[in-house]
Amino acid sequence: MPAFSLDPPQTAWCAELRAVAAERLRPLAEKGEPGHVNRALVAELGQLGLLERLFTSGAVDLCLMRESLAYACTEAETALALQGLGAHPVYAHGTPAQRERWLPRVADGTAIAAFALSEPAAGSDAAALELRAEAGASEPVAEPDGGARWRLTGEKCWISNAPEADFYTVFARTIPGAGARGVTAFLVPADRPGLTGTGLDMLSPHPIGALRFDAVPVSADDVLGEIDRGFRVAMGTLNLFRPSVGAFAVGMAQAALDATLAHTAERDAFGGKLKDLQTVAHQVAEMALRTEAARLMVYAAATAYDEGATDVPKRAAMAKLLATETAQYVVDQAVQLHGARALRRGHLLEHLYREVRAPRIYEGASEVQRGIIAKELYATREAAQ
Repeated sequence: MPAFSLDPPQTAWCAELRAVAAERLRPLAEKGEPGHVNRALVAELGQLGLLERLFTSGAVDLCLMRESLAYACTEAETALALQGLGAHPVYAHGTPAQRERWLPRVADGTAIAAFALSEPAAGSDAAALELRAEAGASEPVAEPDGGARWRLTGEKCWISNAPEADFYTVFARTIPGAGARGVTAFLVPADRPGLTGTGLDMLSPHPIGALRFDAVPVSADDVLGEIDRGFRVAMGTLNLFRPSVGAFAVGMAQAALDATLAHTAERDAFGGKLKDLQTVAHQVAEMALRTEAARLMVYAAATAYDEGATDVPKRAAMAKLLATETAQYVVDQAVQLHGARALRRGHLLEHLYREVRAPRIYEGASEVQRGIIAKELYATREAAQ
């Protein structure tokens, strides 16, 4: 795998994204209500052409967008990422009719997408999901309920953009007791009868909720990909987005590091500047070292994805694991070096401290990533024997 470095156009684009995020997106984010979809912010992302790039760019560009936006406006980064996560299965596996109906609206920011995989008893163990797709009519027919072939019954939880999304990529069990097999992905519009939801009050400010499915009708026209092979849809989406979760984390780490550099260079302490204390200087160096190492692994994984490498699952897991754990460390150390001021509501680091915790859990917790890495390593060894 060749070393990754930005070319001049990429560098300029990242600088432009940071400026746009600070000048145009952050004011909209500040007007939003925590825990709710900020439709004005999403619409602005659409006007800027950033949402359309979710479907026209590769993994490296996705990472560049997420890192650059996260540096200046985490809310804008998250809004963009959630549109991509919810809509990518439609882009990659949808029928022409599904794509024509939803993707233009996702791209212009007028339709909110959501990825509904996790359940109350199936978070990290996604293969244990229990939302049931129970057989209805044998084939779609002209009935008032849309001609349901299945009815979805059960719950989803910890779903970003729920319950305010306009449609959900929903993963349901079509073969009981089959583990990762026997799961089907469905595109479910939010106005389907029997689909309800509630918001959850979470540590981070972006919208997360729970969904309840009470015999929600779906037909063959709603299937994404192949029947009983929806887990591949889920894992394919996560293999793309896991490195970019790492990019989100790197953006937060870089913002915390830059704030720390400014603070320690200006802060008077013990007869000099805070940066003159060896313990402080060494701590800042460690923060920078870990941030750069995480960045390199993120973009190596993204490059592997774009080049169609065979070890993408391992690299994606490594990138997410290292970057999210690194960001937690860097932000925590930044808070420590800033002191009490960093704990005051509204301070950049207070905001980052709340934002940085969740990525170590969602889209596969750190423990899950370690399991994936080990599984891939042993599989590679066995294949070589």
